Amino acid sequence: MNLIKSYYLLCKPNVVYMMLICALVGMLLAEDTVSSIPTILIALLGIALCSGSAAAINQVIDRKADAAMTRTDQRPLPQGELSAFHASCFAFVIGILGAVILFLFINTLTMILTLASLVGYAFIYTVYLKRATPQNIVIGGLAGAAPPLLGWASISNTIDPHALLLVLIIFVWTPPHFWALAIYRKDEYAKESIPMLPVTHGVAFTKLQIVLYTIILFIVSILPYIVLMSGGIYLVSAVILSSIFLYYSIKLYFSDDDAIAMKTFNFSIYYIFLIFVALLLDHYLIQ
Repeated sequence: MNLIKSYYLLCKPNVVYMMLICALVGMLLAEDTVSSIPTILIALLGIALCSGSAAAINQVIDRKADAAMTRTDQRPLPQGELSAFHASCFAFVIGILGAVILFLFINTLTMILTLASLVGYAFIYTVYLKRATPQNIVIGGLAGAAPPLLGWASISNTIDPHALLLVLIIFVWTPPHFWALAIYRKDEYAKESIPMLPVTHGVAFTKLQIVLYTIILFIVSILPYIVLMSGGIYLVSAVILSSIFLYYSIKLYFSDDDAIAMKTFNFSIYYIFLIFVALLLDHYLIQ
């Protein structure tokens, strides 16, 4: 049972669950009514397996850095619960299985997009970007922003502009979300020579970037209403949620308490979840 739990944790389940929620939103927004629950469930399974594979590969590559950081030292590899070889084999198997499921039962486009996201996160971000530039989370965030597009493509077999707008929301949300955590964990990143923005440019500069990105996010979050993708329910929700996020960002900017950074980080998680819930409510209540 402990071994099963170790493999389960290797997939970063909390991150994968959030990705699946975003993918599900894309699926549900791709059509006016839910036409095929089996298709949705099969697509989610394929995306989940590929996402878990990417997370496992990330942990294999980062196992030494994870062992040195408080946030990650309890993961299965640093704890010696799994070997790097067994973790790699597991990642390969579930990644291939996920891709095959998407190819056979969903469509080729979704498989290609999902594998591109896997490669982007597991290899391009983890191997290169993470240690190459303080803009790592900005550039690499595109892979993490893909789930709504994957979900939409699994239903429509197209790359829809509205799906890309959902990707844009997550893409702009990712830097202020992650940089808030990076401020709180800056000493650990510095110890491992990982060039996160607070390490390379200082906390004050990072706080300013968080405020600026949150302002951009405020504007981007309103775009679904502007392009007539959504209606009043979403608009009101987006304005309220973005205003609260901006409040936290400004509070963080003027505060020397790193605990505010974690409060900002925690709210950012609620933000992305609730703004997608608002999109769904608007989509199905106002037609």
